[in-house]
This record gives sequence, structure tokens and C-alpha cells, in this order.
Amino acid sequence: MNPDIQKERTIVLIKPDGVQRGLVGDIITRLEKMGLKLVGMKLVHVEKDFAEQHYPSSRTELMTAIGGKTLDTYNKYGRDPKEEFGTIDPVEIGKMVNKWNIEFITSGPVVAILLEGVHAVEVVRQLIGSTLPYQAAPGTIRGDYSIDSPALANIKRRSVKNLVHASGNVEEAKYEEQLWFKQQDIVDNYKRSDEGVMFD
Repeated sequence: MNPDIQKERTIVLIKPDGVQRGLVGDIITRLEKMGLKLVGMKLVHVEKDFAEQHYPSSRTELMTAIGGKTLDTYNKYGRDPKEEFGTIDPVEIGKMVNKWNIEFITSGPVVAILLEGVHAVEVVRQLIGSTLPYQAAPGTIRGDYSIDSPALANIKRRSVKNLVHASGNVEEAKYEEQLWFKQQDIVDNYKRSDEGVMFD
């Protein structure tokens, strides 16, 4: 088999809440134990203009999805989104929530990680769990380490504190890899000791 078929890369960001709670080591350990290869990592303070590239409000489909989730939360708890947001347009609400995401990721240090492995994007998303921590299954990173709720986050007008970001699909992973890592930051010319056992 062509070795390139086995390779897929994904970005994981340990957000300020994960760093401040001292969970960096635990999160990296769980990712590595799955067989994912660490090929890039750095601790950074994220500037606002960089955060806006990571969370671009121009991505209408993303803003619609964020706004739709927010509207679902308001419906679930019988709250009036128009009263708090001044609109029920999911794109406009998505942009407001996206602004909170930018404020949060720039609020403290972030650990950016580039991982490589078989089905890396999907595997990482499964390990991390639902973006809404109170819905994340036990055994996932968010399910084990966070219980934050979008209802509380919306009331406090802040981002959901869900510890980590992970690339949503292969295309997003490629964009985020180029955004977060320069070629000289990447070290992929080594083999993990278990690669032969797991993949040969």
C-alpha cells in the first residue's frame, strides 16, 4: 500500500481553559495513545487578527451552523433569542458567537498541535467528543473534563469552554495546518516505535 494513503493530518488546539487547568499533558497523552503521531506543537498567545483567520466570519455555512446551534439551545430552554441578540437570523447570531470564540482564544495561552495518523481528523473528533461538553460521552476528552453548557455561555455572553478545538474535516485541517504551522515547525521524519505493530 502507498504509505501516503495512511497519512492524514489534523490540528488540535488546547484552548486557554485547558492550558489554565493543567490538562495539556493528559490531552496529549490520550491523543498519542491512540497511535496519532505528534509532528508539530507550540505554546502561543494568539493575536486577534490571527484568531480572525482561524474563525473567519466570512464562512457563511459555519456562521449558520453556529447560529443554528445557539437557536436550538434557546428553544430548548424556552428563552427568546431575539430579546438577547436582537435577531433570530442564524448567520447574525453565529457572527456574535464567533466574536466570543475569538475573544476566548485570545484570552490566554493556547497549545497548537499537528497530528498525523490513519483517519486522523475523524479519530480526533471522536476522541474529543461533542462540542457541547454536557452532551459529550464519558470517555471522550470533553466528556471527562468539562461540563460547560451553551445556555450558561449565552447568558454570560461568552464562548463555551470546551477545552479543545479540532479540525472539522480534511479540507479544514489542511487550511489550519498552513495557518498554524510553517514547514520548519513540522518534524515528521521519524517513526514511532509502535508504527510497525499497528500498521504493517
